[in-house]
Amino acid sequence: MTIRPARTHDLPGFLGLAAQVEHWFGPMVDEPQFQAAVEEHIRTGMALIAPADSGTQPLGGLLFGAEPPVHHVHWLVVSEQARGLGVGRSLMAEATRRFVRGPGTVEVVTFGADHPGAVLGGSRAFYESLGFSPAEPGEPGPEGGSRQVYRRVVE
Repeated sequence: MTIRPARTHDLPGFLGLAAQVEHWFGPMVDEPQFQAAVEEHIRTGMALIAPADSGTQPLGGLLFGAEPPVHHVHWLVVSEQARGLGVGRSLMAEATRRFVRGPGTVEVVTFGADHPGAVLGGSRAFYESLGFSPAEPGEPGPEGGSRQVYRRVVE
């Protein structure tokens, strides 16, 4: 599976991925702030993409940030048809290889235990399988659903 830094022409692919999860995260595709955030991550080299072999909708995308010793997964989405195939794991492995220098932590805010996306999307189980542990509650999402900080220590 190919994971590479995202380029400007990948913006529509990120928006396509966002459209698949707006029912869990709230509006993104038509939000200027979201588009600007994706563009900024691409411009600064902090966006990764898993392109599809056919050149259609990407398999997944990730936006990352680092303020050592704390590193942040800002956004990670795997397309519906590619879930369970290791795309998210590959994106996280490449982000860790490229961006994470220990000692420190990697943090992500994902769904709270009571959020429908926690089970249906599998985010909590996914992050736990990568060695993350639940930490403090996060601010509610734009759709009003609960959020949870997950944290992994890196050496």
